[in-house]
Amino acid sequence: MSIQRLMERAPVIPVLEVSETSQAVPLARALVAGGLPIIEITLRTDAAFGVIEAINRDVPDATVGAGTVTRPEQFDRARDAGAQFTVGPGATETLLGAAQDRGMDFLPGVVTPAEILRAQEADWQYLKFFPAEPFGGARALQSLHGPFPDVKFCPTGGVNVHNYRDYLDLPNVLCVGGSWVAPKSLVERGDWQRITELAGQATGRYPAATDEAGNNEADSGSDVGEEDPGSATEILYGGD
Repeated sequence: MSIQRLMERAPVIPVLEVSETSQAVPLARALVAGGLPIIEITLRTDAAFGVIEAINRDVPDATVGAGTVTRPEQFDRARDAGAQFTVGPGATETLLGAAQDRGMDFLPGVVTPAEILRAQEADWQYLKFFPAEPFGGARALQSLHGPFPDVKFCPTGGVNVHNYRDYLDLPNVLCVGGSWVAPKSLVERGDWQRITELAGQATGRYPAATDEAGNNEADSGSDVGEEDPGSATEILYGGD
């Protein structure tokens, strides 16, 4: 399945940091049940490749990929584990070349016009906009549509239940990435039904639950991970 088809298949790609292999299958099944079959497992834990292998083996309705790819050899390990696509926080000539050499579907990260041009020169038109919120969010992506009308994006980084539709309304956005549909707290408790509900709310299968004050109960923050707005801002501005 091409990156274009992956991005068009569901409005949200869950971006997940999973620490226990035993969580892989029930988590993937919960997301698929809610209508989110495209799942990115970030390579930020020792269990990541085992998680990818388990989902690929036991959840045939899921399409699982490896995220946070920053070195060429990770493409090989991801493919061996059964990853069907890969995602990176950046786009260097080395990474783009390694993906091409291996025939791996790769969604590279960009955030500036220069980075977009470099990706286009290497024949990439489908890109990850990361970190989205610290670099201007939906307004920045709207501004990029004029000079880059053929480029389609998957923004991640600070995307949450309150703003993801602002991104999806843009003509150059096919999907978004985020962790709010499967918060770490729910994964650690094994609350797979609640994760299915959050996924279903993102896809429109379920109405959004609200508390007594009328606030949406979905977790608006992101857990620490590739898409976490806090960690992205800390990298940029030197936060603790």
